[in-house]
Amino acid sequence: MTVRRIVPNLHIESEELWNASRDFYGLLGFEEVMDMGWVTTLASPSNPTAQISLFTEERTAPVVPDLSVEVEDVDAVYTQVAASGAEIVREPRDEEWGVRRFFVRDPNGKVINVLTHRP
Repeated sequence: MTVRRIVPNLHIESEELWNASRDFYGLLGFEEVMDMGWVTTLASPSNPTAQISLFTEERTAPVVPDLSVEVEDVDAVYTQVAASGAEIVREPRDEEWGVRRFFVRDPNGKVINVLTHRP
């Protein structure tokens, strides 16, 4: 299995905190690379895989994930994770913004968004 990147996801409860968080991470050198209104991803211009995402909500799943892991083949990872008996929070699905993803709960109760960008 190839992991392409890992992105921490922050659930931001208010617009005021969202603005403050975006500004704070800007001070650390992050720039906005995606904004879908309910999720914004910030990345380092010098290392584009160094990212953080700010969520106000999760529009296509039951919960905001704690972490996103981009893998080379999400379906192969899903098969392996499901066979392990791990709790699948959301089945694999193709999203309109060009990813295929599923959610799984880790042993600590954290929800992980496992995804692959589609061509």
